[in-house]
Amino acid sequence: MDSTDKQKTGQLGEDLACECLINNRYRIIERNYRKPWGEIDIIAKDHDKTLVFIEVKTLQQSTNFNLKPEDQLTASKLKKVARTASLYSGANQGLINKEMGWRIDLIAITLNNTNNPIISHYKNINL
Repeated sequence: MDSTDKQKTGQLGEDLACECLINNRYRIIERNYRKPWGEIDIIAKDHDKTLVFIEVKTLQQSTNFNLKPEDQLTASKLKKVARTASLYSGANQGLINKEMGWRIDLIAITLNNTNNPIISHYKNINL
């Protein structure tokens, strides 16, 4: 898979993740937030007003069924997301509900040939 295919797969995954979030009463605030120190795929508000930073990992289902999109989130990547989320929330205090705060979620998507992707949403993942 070349980088163009990876970008298309990643974009499709993020689009599916946004659709899933909206269907679950999340409000999308920003997509593809990039800074020199890190990137966040989706920034959203949960229906309970928690600010959520979402990392999306998407894989095309292949013959290797042992590989899951969840496996692509490394500790190093999660650390960068956490640092970026912390700096974003510090600069955007108005988006933070003082009682709920913020969290990091992972949405893992497996694309298959049936047009029925497998989507798993893991809330409040930690290092």
